[in-house]
Amino acid sequence: MKKNKIIFWIATIFIVIWEGVMPLGTLLFAPQYMNAGTKPLGYPDYFAYALILCKVLGVIAIAIPQFPAKLKEWAYAGLTFSLLFAFISHACVDKNITYMLLPLIVLGILMLSYVYRSKIAGASRTSQQNAYTGASAIS
Repeated sequence: MKKNKIIFWIATIFIVIWEGVMPLGTLLFAPQYMNAGTKPLGYPDYFAYALILCKVLGVIAIAIPQFPAKLKEWAYAGLTFSLLFAFISHACVDKNITYMLLPLIVLGILMLSYVYRSKIAGASRTSQQNAYTGASAIS
């Protein structure tokens, strides 16, 4: 159980930094680079702002344990779509293998966070059920 939590939090902290803190930092401290990633792909300027807002809200939902599970599911789905479409955009427009692989690597880390969140939640439910029924963890 402890190993699962460590893996979950390492992956989740990476996602929070990569998908939330870095874009928000760009918006606050270097706004001239706000659309540096979306402009060459042909997206309008406002798309970068909407993307950052959605990413920041998504990582907040994922990182705060008290958020409802359904909201976390939506946040994971939204970030997944964002990363898949980033891969597709780079594959279709600039065909730079580095730009294409980076979203897939981040997606793999996001999947790791999701899988281990599910493992932790499953273990938590099992221990709660055992406590409720009076069953021991060994049986």
